Amino acid sequence: MRSLEPGGWAVVVGAGGGIGGALVARLAEDADMAGVIALSRRPGPASGGRVHADAIDIGDPTSIERAAARLAGLAAPIRLVIVATGMLHDGQIQPEKSYRALDADALLESYRINAVGPALVARHMLPLLAPSGRSVFAALSARVGSIGDNRSGGWHGYRASKAALNMILRNLAIETRRRTPELICVGLHPGTVETGLSRPFQRNVPGPQLFTPEFSAARLLAVIDGLRPEQSGSVLDWQGETVPP
Repeated sequence: MRSLEPGGWAVVVGAGGGIGGALVARLAEDADMAGVIALSRRPGPASGGRVHADAIDIGDPTSIERAAARLAGLAAPIRLVIVATGMLHDGQIQPEKSYRALDADALLESYRINAVGPALVARHMLPLLAPSGRSVFAALSARVGSIGDNRSGGWHGYRASKAALNMILRNLAIETRRRTPELICVGLHPGTVETGLSRPFQRNVPGPQLFTPEFSAARLLAVIDGLRPEQSGSVLDWQGETVPP
């Protein structure tokens, strides 16, 4: 991460997922980073090396607050926070093909995981980022969260909750610019990645357009490294192209 001052920490929320795990592995190889804090619901054992595992539940506000509090004592500043979480389907919850399938509980759960959780991570972790010099707060969004790019409809809860996340990131960019102008807040569209989230829908994706987590993570980190201050508040895809609002 050449754009970040050396010696800072990276924090990955959702390190137990396919993309999150690949991000952790990639960042751990970067000698300029102090190390990586890998946060997940079921963290692995402490390695004592460059990866430090800890617990977080993106759906539990108390868990988010406690995880952030445990990061407050780091000797080096945090330069990068990536929220690599998201829910498209879970048990009884499936993407809606029609408005007739809309369900209040399912909609609320989509918002809780895809929008509320990342918003609370920002609330508690933005104050921990380095007060000066470049730093980045990024969250995995999705192209289907774009209102302007929506041509097919459906997937109401996932689309709407990701659109809500995009608005939160835009708000964060505007608010933080006043005090920490070198902080960049962005959403990232990772493409269609071979993970549990996309697995039920992969048969409709042409082979070259289905990415491995490792490829997607490498591309996302390259996009983060190339961010310009004026892109704060935007959603960018894995190629660095702006996703329409």
